[in-house]
Amino acid sequence: MSKVQETVLEIDLNALKHNFKYIKSKLNNNTKILAVVKAFGYGTDACEIAKYLEKLKIDYLAVAYTKEGVALRDAGIKTPILILHPQTTTFKTIIERCLEPNLYSKRVLDAFVAIAEAEHQKNYPIHIKFNTGLNRLGFKEDAISFIISKIKSTTSIKITSVFSHLIASEDLNEQSFSDQQIVAFKNITKCLFDQLGYKPMLHILNTSGILNYPEAQFDMVRSGIGLYGFGNNDTDTKMLQNVASLKSIISQIHHIKKGESVGYNKAFVADRTTKTATIPIGHADGIHRAFGNGKGFVTIKGKKASIVGNVCMDMLMVNITNIDCKEGDEVILFDNQKTVNELAENINSISYEIITAISQRVKRIVK
Repeated sequence: MSKVQETVLEIDLNALKHNFKYIKSKLNNNTKILAVVKAFGYGTDACEIAKYLEKLKIDYLAVAYTKEGVALRDAGIKTPILILHPQTTTFKTIIERCLEPNLYSKRVLDAFVAIAEAEHQKNYPIHIKFNTGLNRLGFKEDAISFIISKIKSTTSIKITSVFSHLIASEDLNEQSFSDQQIVAFKNITKCLFDQLGYKPMLHILNTSGILNYPEAQFDMVRSGIGLYGFGNNDTDTKMLQNVASLKSIISQIHHIKKGESVGYNKAFVADRTTKTATIPIGHADGIHRAFGNGKGFVTIKGKKASIVGNVCMDMLMVNITNIDCKEGDEVILFDNQKTVNELAENINSISYEIITAISQRVKRIVK
């Protein structure tokens, strides 16, 4: 009997707990952990993940956008939530929902102070990001005097943390650059604190940084992909457990004669009698069209079944010629890190893209 009866994404909270404990085991006793739950908890379910992490006494949570933070608050999450990329139009909402913005430029710092003062805030918690080389978001070092002047000109805000982001913490070939970033961060924050008069928390490490640069833990570290089961390399990943498993079923089986085609645009034409299975999941569910024509696969009865033809919006077809299966049988798209990484490599992608792509229309089941 099939274990599932429809397309589902299973979320294993025991695996999440294991990963949390493994990451914590790499830290000093007084180092705090910030869990990144953006993008629906890396494609899982941010609210369920956050609720469980809250039970595990997580210190901080982070999301990309204000809307994601609001969803967590609506779910009853009380833990502090850092908004990594807030937009100025949402600053009032941030204050109303007790969220904490990352302020990364003069424009956004000015805008948030204006809103905080208008809302009669006192020492509202903010976070300041410095750009040490990623060149994505963040103040440059020459903005320190502006930041100090702005902070000292108002009582509406107070810096809770100062942070930066390593460019290639997973790549030991870039260790010298990562070391330079860490040194630059230390110099920037020392200069800032000398003028600020108090010491906010510091953090620069992501999951790969936690594993590769333990000397740079500072006050807190940020873990995203590691919590969901993926490390720097195969060795680290083996120490973690897979959190999300994507499964479906066989809707229909077809026997294709030589010369017949399968799917749109005749992308697959049988050169021999072929048996195919149609699966109710497609590119609208996060299975990229790049997986078509044999670049992607599913597992049925423990055997790989390659995707034939183009991936459709709501369906895909696989070759089951050599697999003894029937309609209604379970299909596994991925249930371990090795499969996710293999699929990613097949289309020149990364594990992040595979797991975060799963559409919200796919049913989530929490185990």
